[in-house]
Amino acid sequence: MSDALDIVVRLLAVFVAFLVLPLVVGQTEHKVMAHMQGRLGPMYAGGFHGWAQLVADGVKFAQKEDIVPAGADRRIFQLAPAVGLLPYLLVLAAIPIGPHNAVGQSLDAGLFFVLAVMGVGVLGSIMAGWASANKFSLLGGLRTAAQLLAYELPMLLAAASVAMAAGTLSLPGILESFHWWWVPWQLIGGVVFFVAGLAELQRPPFDMPVADSEIIFGAYTEYTGLRFALFLLAEYAGIIVLCALTSVLFLGGWHGPFGADGLGWLWTLLKTAVLAFGVIWLRVTYPRLREDQLQKLAWTVLIPLALVQIALTGVVKVVTS
Repeated sequence: MSDALDIVVRLLAVFVAFLVLPLVVGQTEHKVMAHMQGRLGPMYAGGFHGWAQLVADGVKFAQKEDIVPAGADRRIFQLAPAVGLLPYLLVLAAIPIGPHNAVGQSLDAGLFFVLAVMGVGVLGSIMAGWASANKFSLLGGLRTAAQLLAYELPMLLAAASVAMAAGTLSLPGILESFHWWWVPWQLIGGVVFFVAGLAELQRPPFDMPVADSEIIFGAYTEYTGLRFALFLLAEYAGIIVLCALTSVLFLGGWHGPFGADGLGWLWTLLKTAVLAFGVIWLRVTYPRLREDQLQKLAWTVLIPLALVQIALTGVVKVVTS
């Protein structure tokens, strides 16, 4: 009975984090962009620092009419937001936040699991673009497919470097094997992993599949109300997952300068929060890449860098052994 209760508590904690943390990132993005761009609107709702902006957005989405285009594939159209969102819940359950088995579910092949399931999340955008019976949505879905194909490979190669260094695919096992001198040694892989993850999430400056100035809003053009809000929630959940994975694989996760036993979970959350702030900062700072620039970055820069990182890892492993 105690085992069943432990599982329920872990799953409940993961579910609460899944509901709360993406909303925190969304609210933070409103405020950070407002400060960086001098936007006054998000700072007024509710009074002090615009605290009610997120509530106002939720009410707005809930009030909007749910519309399915007449020519759309209704079942696929309605299923796409769930396909885009739920994989991140599964991934969050496998990411350790602290020592002593502080993870929703520890998996022997956890790294393989999270990367495979994150790839499924992108299929939600492809399904939405195909099912919408809209040429702009279809174009956005095709761009999503091309982007997934280009950036999945460097992301996998960068993660493989860490698995090679640790000698395991288990995320808690990788953290148990972590040493601080890994940070400069795996820096190239960490940058490649983070950039490729941003591209898979279609975050600026890698938002060509959305490109509101060209194709209205890409695969999401025909979506309204809560279904559109689910796609936005999936984006913010993806930011949490990407930043948490980057902190676990390349920044030591729960390891901190004052010991991991008591403050391990805090170090994981702090590193994740700093990286999430960086994601928002990049959105404000850099313009959107053209499609040819986006593909060129993946195939001529990130993939060679990821291969260099794997070669470096092999050399270091041989020397240290």
